[in-house]
Parts: sequence; structure tokens; C-alpha cells
Amino acid sequence: MPDRSAPAGPSGTGAGEPVSWPVVLGLGALALLFPLAELTGVADALGEAPTALLLLGLVAVVWIGGIALGRVPRPVLTSTLAGVTFGVVLVVLSLALGTGTDAEGAPVAAVAAFEVGRSAGLGALAGLLADAVQRRQPRR
Repeated sequence: MPDRSAPAGPSGTGAGEPVSWPVVLGLGALALLFPLAELTGVADALGEAPTALLLLGLVAVVWIGGIALGRVPRPVLTSTLAGVTFGVVLVVLSLALGTGTDAEGAPVAAVAAFEVGRSAGLGALAGLLADAVQRRQPRR
């Protein structure tokens, strides 16, 4: 019978710990910054592309910093799931507000799947970076 008192996986990865769903949902909710930028006129003032890059950079810094410095267990899985949540929120908001980019005849499901997949991939990348930062931090 395996020893359940020992941590699972390599030290520092949190491989046996549950995913922090409040963190996943909180990080995924940062997708709400995009319509907020539209509503406040920031997107009009800066332009669409600079606003998107600024917001994506801000989201990346918050995800990596929050997961790494908060020592969130299972950083790659957590941020990947946050990416999925982020993508779903973007798709739902795009459909509800009619603010999505013109997909030029592509089926909505395909565009939605691409957005969720892309967001999940970026989340996984952020999780890998957060994991690297966590491993470099001294143990508490």
C-alpha cells in the first residue's frame, strides 16, 4: 500500500494536491477586462491592437506572478484550466455582446474551439513559467 503521508510527485510541484478552483475562476475572469476596456473607451483611445497586447501582457503578469508568488499548487494545470475558463468567458461575451471579430463564414463552434484552445495553450505556457519561478523561490 502506498505511503499517503509522503508528498506525491517531485518536490515542489504539488502533484498530489487538488486544483484551487477559486484561483482558476478568478484568473479566468480576467477576460472581463476586454469588454471593460471597450466600455471605458480605453480601446478607442489606444487602438484595438495595442489594447489587446496591453491586456494580454497584464493578464500574463497577473497569472504568472499570482500563481508563482502565491505558491499555488499544480501551477501548470491551474493556469491551463484558467486559460480554458478565460477562453470560454471570451467566447460567451463575444456572442452575448456581438463584439467578436468576423470569422468570415467559419462555423461559430470552430471559432469558439480555436479561442478556448488558444487560451488553454497560453495558460499552459504561463503555468510553465510560474512553475519555473516557484522552483527558484526559497522554501518557506
